[in-house]
Amino acid sequence: MSKILIVEDEASIRRVLVKILSEEDKSHQISEAEDGLAALDKIKKENFDLILCDIKMPKVDGIEVLEFSKKIRPEIPVVMISGHGDLDTAVDSMKKGAYDYISKPPDLNRLLNTVRNAIDKKNLTTQNTLLKRKIINSFEMVGESKELNNIKELIKKVSPTDAKILITGPNGSGKELVAKSIHSSSNRAHSPLIEVNCAAIPSELIESELFGHVKGSFTGAVKDKTGKFEVANSGTIFLDEVGDMSLSAQAKVLRVLEDNCIQKVGGGKDIKIDVRVIAATNKDLKNEIEKGKFREDLFHRLAVIIVKVPSLNKRRDDIPLLISHFSDNISRSQGSDIKKFSKSAIKLLKSMDWTGNVRELRNVVERLIILGDENEITDKNVKEFAK
Repeated sequence: MSKILIVEDEASIRRVLVKILSEEDKSHQISEAEDGLAALDKIKKENFDLILCDIKMPKVDGIEVLEFSKKIRPEIPVVMISGHGDLDTAVDSMKKGAYDYISKPPDLNRLLNTVRNAIDKKNLTTQNTLLKRKIINSFEMVGESKELNNIKELIKKVSPTDAKILITGPNGSGKELVAKSIHSSSNRAHSPLIEVNCAAIPSELIESELFGHVKGSFTGAVKDKTGKFEVANSGTIFLDEVGDMSLSAQAKVLRVLEDNCIQKVGGGKDIKIDVRVIAATNKDLKNEIEKGKFREDLFHRLAVIIVKVPSLNKRRDDIPLLISHFSDNISRSQGSDIKKFSKSAIKLLKSMDWTGNVRELRNVVERLIILGDENEITDKNVKEFAK
């Protein structure tokens, strides 16, 4: 269903436009304004998918309606309706943001095509805005604790630079979210963020995964493969759980950081790259260096800036905000009403030991939304389903 506003001081033309659009699509919800002043009032109060607006009207003319609409609701396409003597004004209206103009009397096919295209554009604009908002929200770091605010301030400082960053913290604490926040706020945000889970890739395949390989370089290499570093060119590569990377792969990553070039497995050609490196680990890399499991020179290359993400137990004041955030997102994704948590339920959740950190809290909130009481999550629900 599309909401259309017809602004026209001639009642006969309004009736014709209403009839044409209603017959074209019975789901259209059509409003009428008999002059520009009435149109301004409707635009202030309602959100439309399309405005069809006459140019010459008493009180307030169509150009003023266009300018007002573009000021307060710029996403709404405005199609101007012009008489034969208004063509110069109609062309001028295009420069001021009108989607199109239609001459009187309106040609049926042109009118309907313009209406369809304008509404399609509005829908695409709305979807794009929602998608951008969803992306931004997916990188949102929820909380107002001192510990989290310190991280947010650090992210603001380091994001515009190309400094290499090492993110440390326990599993589930939000290291990946920090990496995504840094990338999305950086000058490389228009280019890809390529994630590599070093712990999930077998040691014999990690070099091929990172740098690619040429056909025939090893058993199973049936064709050339592009590595993650090359895919991330001009963007950012996120080496998650870098502490689990083999010493052989570490040596090659060190060369990349020093020379800004890679070599595919089985290939002898240097490939120049421009990649920002963000790494993360749940391990104490200095301890791993002492054990001979991590290269000290690579550590110093990666740890230009160190971001320490605290466990959830160390920022309990953020738990109520996180519960609200997860409840909203989970309920919306399931198409259900947003469930509220009672004060006693929140107090109990805040007192619990969160060894799995933010990830565990999110899972518990989802479980409580599914299994808890219909109207409100209570402390009884928490005792029954949280653990």
